Amino acid sequence: MTTRTERLDGLPFTRKHRKLLLGSGLGWALDAMDVGLISFVMAALAVHWSLTPTELSWIGSIGFVGMALGAAFGGLLADRIGRRQVFAATLLVYGIATGAAALSTGIAMLIVLRFIVGLGLGAELPVASTLVSEFAPRKIRGRVVVILEGFWAVGWIMAAVIGYFVVPASDAGWRWALAIGLVPAAYALVVRFGLPESVRYLESKGRHSEAEDVVREFEEAAGLEPAAGADRERASGSVAEEPLESIWSPRLRRRTGALWIVWLGINFSYYGAFIWLPSLLVAQGFDLVKSFGYTLIITLAQLPGYAVAAWLIEVWGRRITLAVFLAGSAVAAGLFGLADSPATIIAAGMALSFFNLGAWGALYAIGPELYPTSTRGAGTGAAAAFGRIASIIAPLLVPFLLDAGDTVTVFAVFAAAFVVAALAAFTLPERKGVALEDT
Repeated sequence: MTTRTERLDGLPFTRKHRKLLLGSGLGWALDAMDVGLISFVMAALAVHWSLTPTELSWIGSIGFVGMALGAAFGGLLADRIGRRQVFAATLLVYGIATGAAALSTGIAMLIVLRFIVGLGLGAELPVASTLVSEFAPRKIRGRVVVILEGFWAVGWIMAAVIGYFVVPASDAGWRWALAIGLVPAAYALVVRFGLPESVRYLESKGRHSEAEDVVREFEEAAGLEPAAGADRERASGSVAEEPLESIWSPRLRRRTGALWIVWLGINFSYYGAFIWLPSLLVAQGFDLVKSFGYTLIITLAQLPGYAVAAWLIEVWGRRITLAVFLAGSAVAAGLFGLADSPATIIAAGMALSFFNLGAWGALYAIGPELYPTSTRGAGTGAAAAFGRIASIIAPLLVPFLLDAGDTVTVFAVFAAAFVVAALAAFTLPERKGVALEDT
């Protein structure tokens, strides 16, 4: 008898898949917009509040402290109460906190609210990728998750546009930019009532009737009749919940360790570079508007990076695509450190955006494929949480690296982290074309 997950895996990409991808992607884009905005807010506050590099680094890093905790607990909650529930709750938390941050009266209040924002952001990202991967047809699962990750570029571009046009417009421009962050709070209702719950999650909890209803909706969207035996499956609600398997079990521990190393390296270099990018350009003598304009141009290269990764991940496979894009990121980071003119800064920055964000897409695609349903949320969430340690450290480390050397030193360290991540990626198992349950 064909199982529900096999029925889902064999479906073509339908309007239901498109609705899920768009709904999850918009949430993802709003996440990226929030993370991106803080880099522009930091550059503006350095001028308006006369903040030191150390104070700025805390504004940049504290959100990642919250993201580390959010990723760990969000993944665990997703395995217990459902992907959709956690997704909606996290959008609500970080949307309200971001809007409140616009009213900050000092650095202490801003830091506290950025921590709360981080809790929501950290929990949302691995949960959304898990939800989408559990519905995507097997043949294009990796591509669909990379497209989901591509919404990050859309959000970051939105942040760059807001940063360019809104933040420098007045002394209160950064407040208006953060106020826009209230949008995710309203969008949480769309997620809660408009997106389906994971069939694999429902089955793991013995909620077979609900799971059958969801599968039938997707089959109807594809113009198919329910598979033979579906009614018998609907009656099998007495099946026990799927037993939990530790992500450090003998079967999973090697892939968990390698995945954690990749997450650590990519977080360290990405957030260290892009959170500080507008401020570093200002420090090199560019005015606020020009540095924001350069950042906007550099950010646009994220979109083709995702597009190429989405194509290659089903041609080359997950592991080689991830490793190649990480290696390209290492080269681009080194070139950016050596860049000494507007033209070379923009060219190297665009190369860094292209390769780095393509690597992110491949990473989010491979993560959920490494674990069984009962621990998929916890496994991806734990890896994201561990990676956030690096995203906390990197913005704090940048001022010390600048004191010890210069921009070349900063980006040489980032390039080294990318190399380590690329080597770890080569040790991950290849999951192209493998059913999620067959891990």
